[in-house]
Amino acid sequence: MKKIPRAPWERPRTPAASKIALTLVALSLVSINLRPAITTIAGSMGQLEQGLGIAAPALPLLAALPVLAFGLSAPCGPWLARRLGAGTAIALAMLCLALALVARVLVPALLLPGTFVAGMAIMAASVLLPQVVKANQGNGWWTGLCSMGFGLGAALGAGLIQPLQHALDGSLNGALAIWAVPAVLAAILMLQHGGVATGPAGTSAALSPSNAFSSGSSRAGAEPLLPAARALRSQGTAWAVTAFFGLQAMLYFAVTSWLTVFLVSKGLTDVDAAAHLAWFSVAGLPASLLAPVLASRPAVLKIMAPGLGMFVAAPLLGVLAGPAEFQFLLIGVLGVVQSAGLGLGLALVVLRSTGPQTAGSLSAMSQGLGFALASLGPVLAALIHDVTGGWEAAFWALAGVAMLLSLAGYFSVSGRIVSADESTVFTGETRPAGVGS
Repeated sequence: MKKIPRAPWERPRTPAASKIALTLVALSLVSINLRPAITTIAGSMGQLEQGLGIAAPALPLLAALPVLAFGLSAPCGPWLARRLGAGTAIALAMLCLALALVARVLVPALLLPGTFVAGMAIMAASVLLPQVVKANQGNGWWTGLCSMGFGLGAALGAGLIQPLQHALDGSLNGALAIWAVPAVLAAILMLQHGGVATGPAGTSAALSPSNAFSSGSSRAGAEPLLPAARALRSQGTAWAVTAFFGLQAMLYFAVTSWLTVFLVSKGLTDVDAAAHLAWFSVAGLPASLLAPVLASRPAVLKIMAPGLGMFVAAPLLGVLAGPAEFQFLLIGVLGVVQSAGLGLGLALVVLRSTGPQTAGSLSAMSQGLGFALASLGPVLAALIHDVTGGWEAAFWALAGVAMLLSLAGYFSVSGRIVSADESTVFTGETRPAGVGS
């Protein structure tokens, strides 16, 4: 006797724990895809003139283009999420990233435009991650996994570019284009598991209309973007969080763009320099995971946010002064503190916002304006190097930026919590908000 299929509403639902796990896997894979487009270029910077035919004067522009695209395209993520749903918006961004990665190496004229489009796609997905975490009431481990995915992706991009090129018979084009594959896989996972992971027995917060956030027909970010943006611009804590994110990103991209060139000037080979760049990201993986977890404790956050900049400045100057044989250790320390900065920057968006829509708007503001600021890092570092003929002044300037990071961290945690609705700003609130609050 043929079995009669059950109606959709009669089918058993996936347990909430499984949904949460699948959502975390999808978010982690998306996070991993948000850096290889940049670090693969940085890891092969010395070969780009010959391998891709780009002129040497255009290399600083190539290094800065993704970060510039980050700053210009931040509103795209929330805009797409309101119309398509968050999961679909992130999936679309991943597909655009895959196309850009392939196009920029197959068509020489598309190298710069393709890199810019890749940056836009990365940004569209990146600004939605804190909103997904907040909508799922994720704790510090959720944010930590996302920030660790950034570092893991950066490490894989830098560390595998040379082995992949060797495995592909010396094809630099193939080694760069192959990163479209994990981007497509991330798109598929987000389409299937990119919504709110809480099951039928979940909390009311996760199921309420204001927090609903699915990959399909539901719409995230019901608050109008422009009023939310106006409200955020009037709040000092939002500007402090934006400054913190932008300054840590400026340091990160300045270092990753030119570290291999600096190390070659120290006497390392191209292969060893690329390996050190990968180590920079690998060493920071535990810090990027644990920083948001530690930051969820208000007492720790009040010390961690203003103190981090000083811990970044010290290893920066150590890398500058240290001999070649000590660079592995020094770069490892630098990777730890800079990765902690990324984790803390993402955590601040979640911790210092009142709800998922506010987190999404604050994420767009902090990453949009922050990355616009960060785009200056690679260009200014190269300019200072060219003007002075060495790296000393550039490294000292970056150390100064690290001290500004400390100031931004202090104001991020000492002000009022951020709300996209001006009428709901907590006038008496000065303590850090817990994750998921």
